[in-house]
Amino acid sequence: MIEAVLKFKQLDFSPYIQPLQERPPEKLKVYGPDGAYIAEIDAPPHFFEPVRPDLIRRAYLSALSARFQPKGVYEGAGKEHSCESFGVGLGIARIPRYKGSLWPRGCFSPNTRGGRRAHPPRVEKKLHEEINKKEKNLAIRSAIAATAYRTWVAARGHVIDKVQSLPVVVSGDAEKIAKAKEARKLFEALGLWPDVERAAEGTKIRAGKGKMRGRRYKEPKSVLVVVSAVDAPLAAAVRNFPGVDVVPAEHLNMLVLAPGAVPGRLTLWTAPAVEKLRGLFL
Repeated sequence: MIEAVLKFKQLDFSPYIQPLQERPPEKLKVYGPDGAYIAEIDAPPHFFEPVRPDLIRRAYLSALSARFQPKGVYEGAGKEHSCESFGVGLGIARIPRYKGSLWPRGCFSPNTRGGRRAHPPRVEKKLHEEINKKEKNLAIRSAIAATAYRTWVAARGHVIDKVQSLPVVVSGDAEKIAKAKEARKLFEALGLWPDVERAAEGTKIRAGKGKMRGRRYKEPKSVLVVVSAVDAPLAAAVRNFPGVDVVPAEHLNMLVLAPGAVPGRLTLWTAPAVEKLRGLFL
């Protein structure tokens, strides 16, 4: 027991503790499509929310379980046979058996060879872990705030050595980029491309039968791009980059902000998306 406690104390939890001296800036730096600094905008209140990993995890599990599909079995499964027990004196188990042969196999009775399932899946089972609306919005604001801390983003494993400042905000002109070649130049100018390369190098073939079920590759999460509209050209330009996800500001959720319930995802915001964020999740 003492050895276990000592081993626990040796773990380094410092990357996951929000430093008191670190605080998101009051003004967010805005960069142009070429990566050059052009202006500053006021930061929305979301970035100053305390980071709550416990609340983020609860909201993540709620969003994840909302995707679960109820499943069950046919009500008469294993019960539609004409079978009965042969009774005693034959030296065999007294379970219900098929009729028509000398020693037929068992049926109907659960926990027997050829019997029905004792406790099959039921559609009545509650799969969704519900959460209060205010609590969910607070968790989303907390996950948004984690994207502004270098400590949280680096602890999540993102490569941010060449990123000048967090959160990364680009002007509205960047949303007009429609070519992947131009989007790559934007990522390289902002210092985001090394993290995309990390996701590309970390893509592995899944172990197990999932390879045959439409999920052959496991791909690490990289940059999250938040745009102001679903039909923004930038969304189509970056959607095929390894590990990159694109989402409009109004559709932000825990599954993209904190994959695996771990806050601090490296996020690229557009200025129109930041402005739209001011009236959301409050």
